[in-house]
Amino acid sequence: MRLRIDLAYDGSAFHGWAAQPGLRTVQGDLEAALGTVLRVPTVSTVCAGRTDTGVHARGQVVHVDVEAIPDLALLARRLNGVLSADLRVRRVVIAPDGFDARFSPLWRRYAYRVCDGVPDPLTRGHVLSWPRLLDVDAMNQASAALLGLRDFAAFCKQREGATTIRTLLALFWVREGDLLTGTVRADAFCHHMVRSLVGCLLAVGEGRRPVGWPAEVLAAAVRDPAVTVVPPHGLTLEEVGYPPDAELAARRDEARTKREPA
Repeated sequence: MRLRIDLAYDGSAFHGWAAQPGLRTVQGDLEAALGTVLRVPTVSTVCAGRTDTGVHARGQVVHVDVEAIPDLALLARRLNGVLSADLRVRRVVIAPDGFDARFSPLWRRYAYRVCDGVPDPLTRGHVLSWPRLLDVDAMNQASAALLGLRDFAAFCKQREGATTIRTLLALFWVREGDLLTGTVRADAFCHHMVRSLVGCLLAVGEGRRPVGWPAEVLAAAVRDPAVTVVPPHGLTLEEVGYPPDAELAARRDEARTKREPA
């Protein structure tokens, strides 16, 4: 039986998603809890997006293959009884045929939150405090030029053998008072991509760089040391979008194919 598990977590005390010896991680805690509740020695989970150290999630999706379980609601309650309060199982369901948490998604949606006024001490754990006023219109103008199927090597920490070709589906900013929320949605993300994009756009927003600079950085297709990678705590994985059940297997196979620029 393949299960789909939907998770939410405060990433402040975690060293990212991926299990690491001697460090507390989301995967490590979840697999330990599954092993305890299911009374099995080892469990292997796969997630939709491997969040970095300090990054949060409201809509992380995981799959795990287990023996048949008669009461999934009870399983979710037992997992939450074992897990710490900063990691919650939102639901557990039987995954449809062809479902793969990592390869079946059509897109992932992240939000990055910035305060350019007086920061609220109650939200300091998931909002970046910025000392200068930001021009949202300039940031949105710069963001629009980055959309589409592109090579995002300039905004990624390169990993050997991994492609940096991604389709950026949405990138925009909304201001509510002194809180700015940047929404970033793509078919997939490479390492540090969102935080680098945000750092580049904040430079535009505060007037240090012209509106056209992010597009110039993107076109260069090489890592630019002038692009700041913003801190992780402002970033939250909000949602993962999957196709209809009948299209899950096809999407999984398509996503496993190495992408090329248009």
